[in-house]
This record gives sequence, C-alpha cells and structure tokens, in this order.
Amino acid sequence: MNLKLSWQRRRAGFTLIELMVVITIIGIMTAMMIPEMKGTFQDALLRSTSRELINVFDLAYSRAVSLNQLRRVRLDEKTGRYLVEKQVTENGQEKFVPADDVPGDKGELDSRIAVEFHQPGDLAPAADTAAEAPATENDLNGVVISFYPDGTADAGDITLRDREGFRLLLHINPVTARVHVIEMEREAQP
Repeated sequence: MNLKLSWQRRRAGFTLIELMVVITIIGIMTAMMIPEMKGTFQDALLRSTSRELINVFDLAYSRAVSLNQLRRVRLDEKTGRYLVEKQVTENGQEKFVPADDVPGDKGELDSRIAVEFHQPGDLAPAADTAAEAPATENDLNGVVISFYPDGTADAGDITLRDREGFRLLLHINPVTARVHVIEMEREAQP
C-alpha cells in the first residue's frame, strides 16, 4: 500500500515531454491565428465609419420625407466633418442652415479613414470640392448631397479607405435615396 501511494504522488504532475507538446501546439495555433486577426481593428474602424455615414444619410432622408422639406448633407472630405442642413426662406431668399433638430445631424468621422466623393461611375474625386479654408459649423467646405421630400436624392459614390488600403464604396441610389455598401479591392500601398 505504501508503494502505491508513492507512485500516485509522483504521477500527480506533468512530465517535461507533455509540457513541451502542449507548448508546441499552442505555438502552432497562435502562428495560424495571428495573420487572420491582422487588420481586424482597421476593418472594424472602416465599417463603423461607413455605418456612421449611412446613419447620417438615413437621417437626412427621413427628415426630408417626413417634414416635406429639402435636406442636404455637407461632407468635408479633408476633415471628415459632416453637417445636415435644412432649407429655409429668409427675406424672400432660400438658403440652407444647420438642421439642429435631432441628435446626430453633425459630427466628424474618424481621421484615420480617408473620404473621397465621386460622381457615379467616376474613378477620380469630384472637382467641385471647396477651397482649403478652415471650416466652421456654418461654413463647412466639401461636397453636398441633397435629399428631397419626394424620397429621391443626389447620386453619388463615397469611397472610404483605411490606412491598410482596404476600401468600401457607399453608393447613393438617386431613385430610392438608399445607400448600398460595396467592398472594393485593397488598394496597393506605396
């Protein structure tokens, strides 16, 4: 009986060979998982930025239709700032002022994501972007996308690109004013 107890006490731990096998398996699994996880944060950042822009466009669309009032989104490609504006009539003249009627109608996209506006089918950025003067809330530079009370919108494509070269294309359908997200090929890094 004494011999049996001493054998059980010695067998309670792991041998060096068993530990080496487990460490080797963990190393192999880690080597296989790390490449799959690379870019996950950048991908999440790119997708969250696209969702933020889609939410702004949906907000402008729904306010235009429900209030029967032209709304537009002004987007500055250089700073990533955006602002929803509404059309008002002052002294017999129509002009646009910040909507300021619901949360989320102004903000700034993450600076790590590059934003480019294109007319549908164009590969180059739109030529009608404003000068590089500093933007204030009421004088925001950039492109303008209008959402009309009849449920339509200006056509446009917005390319979002992260630092790794991954890109998403946001296509605004002019008939339905809905945004379609299209994954694009990764852009080669210089």
